Amino acid sequence: MKKKEIIDSIVEVEKSTEATLQTISTLKEEIVKLLEENHTLQMENTHLRERLSKETQPLTEEETSGLTKSRLNLENIYEDGFHVCNIFYGQRRVEDEPCAFCLEVIYGERK
Repeated sequence: MKKKEIIDSIVEVEKSTEATLQTISTLKEEIVKLLEENHTLQMENTHLRERLSKETQPLTEEETSGLTKSRLNLENIYEDGFHVCNIFYGQRRVEDEPCAFCLEVIYGERK
């Protein structure tokens, strides 16, 4: 091999190496961008899963009817056939007739 051929070969290897380094550098930048995007999406996915689990939890009785626990107890007593109003409290409702006073106590203005 002549000296010029050796130098030409070295120059070609050098150019090839520079091109390879440029490709590696570009790929490295893309990988960094993808890793950042992946991390962002993982965080968003975690937050969405937490929110979804909160939204899909079965509602408690209080949340579905809007009544407090004590009003639910009064409603159960009323449905068992007894008055819960202060006028007839504890008396049996005749033929389970509705009582406006009891209904006001159970479903009246909520604070």
